[in-house]
Amino acid sequence: MAFPEGFVWGAAAASYQIEGAAFEDGKGPSVWDMYCRKPGMIWSGHTGDIACDHYHRYREDVALMKAIDLKAYRLSISWPRIFPEGVGAKNETGLGFYDRLVDALLKEGIAPYVTLFHWDYPLALYHRGGWLNRDSAEWFAEYTAAVVDRLSDRVTHWMTLNEPQVFIGAGHAEGRHAPGDQLRFAEIVRASHHVLLAHGLSVAAIRARARKPCRVGFAPVGLVKYPASDRPEDIDAARQATFAIDTPTAWTNAWWMDPVFLGRYPEQGLELFGGDLPRGADADLKTIQQPLDFFGVNVYQGTPTRAGRDGAPELLAHPVGFPITAFEWGVTPQAMYWAARFFHERYAKPIVVTENGISCRDWIAVDGQVHDPDRIDFTTRYLRELERAIDDGVPVEGYFHWSIMDNFEWAHGYKHRFGLTFVDYATQRRVLKDSAHWYREVIASNGRSLHE
Repeated sequence: MAFPEGFVWGAAAASYQIEGAAFEDGKGPSVWDMYCRKPGMIWSGHTGDIACDHYHRYREDVALMKAIDLKAYRLSISWPRIFPEGVGAKNETGLGFYDRLVDALLKEGIAPYVTLFHWDYPLALYHRGGWLNRDSAEWFAEYTAAVVDRLSDRVTHWMTLNEPQVFIGAGHAEGRHAPGDQLRFAEIVRASHHVLLAHGLSVAAIRARARKPCRVGFAPVGLVKYPASDRPEDIDAARQATFAIDTPTAWTNAWWMDPVFLGRYPEQGLELFGGDLPRGADADLKTIQQPLDFFGVNVYQGTPTRAGRDGAPELLAHPVGFPITAFEWGVTPQAMYWAARFFHERYAKPIVVTENGISCRDWIAVDGQVHDPDRIDFTTRYLRELERAIDDGVPVEGYFHWSIMDNFEWAHGYKHRFGLTFVDYATQRRVLKDSAHWYREVIASNGRSLHE
């Protein structure tokens, strides 16, 4: 049992969650800057104005990545830092920041994996209709082109969108994330199509403009159903449930993944709400289905599933006392195995785990260190399941731990700590946690230390 040679061991973060400098050096406001000003929306009134101050402290943070011996770092670009109005005049100072960050990473032998959109949509474009406006796809392609023109002489790994289920579902349907809307489901369907079209045009822009051969993917969240037993009928039920669409909701896999990888919307979704797709949606599918090199997926938890009496999938509740994280998510390492297996079966692409991690209640101990045994145990369990998928023939290219450092956890503010690095927000002091030292050993041994 071993991870393949050349396996990419990384960690991840996102621009709005760590950068701060929200109103500096020509950056325009994002929908998250706006949402943080809505009373009662963010825990304890927190904002991303300063966050981890990564914008000013990126050299220190890259040094921490080097101390862990990361092979790759998944970062995201702030769209309004590049285009303060979303389109039009570029902000050279913003581009310069990412220039310096990429150079600092490469100097330390850390490969940058760039995500173009991790939720900080330009407020100026939201005022022009945002994702409800079909032009949003062209706006995103224009932004993509500017970033690729600037960075693709050095960046060779790209992702378009992070977790569209979340920024549409939580942000536009439920109103608990930016921009805080609660749209009719017909508008959710329209926005989702424009998001997918934006993905396709973005990939086309990357392919057309990249100055070096590159690998391109995107990073939806994996909403995993795993079999409650190893009975074939339970496995079939879990597979069916993972891709099912049985209610009007943005929280699906197939609605977002099938058009991208298979060039069609899933029949179940079309039967339920396909009539709300914009006119001409079918003609857009060729644009949406661009060639991709890997299937990026964020995996945190899953739901046990069995075949009911009629063979239909039956989702099960966890038993009383089941282990949960500080976010109250179930600790379900099996989800990692079945995510890799099910998504590879359906989409026939190599898997990259673009996020996986755990929120813990970490603090600096009396000895000055940060002891997080739960994170080490959690990650060991999930990585062993990923290794099991590899042993069973699933091609898995890399794993990115969420997150490299504690950060702004969206509507939860700074309540949750997901980092390998502890951040004291009052002083911006960083402390590598026990898990960071442990992860360094995992990387050095290419995963063999997981069995020691």
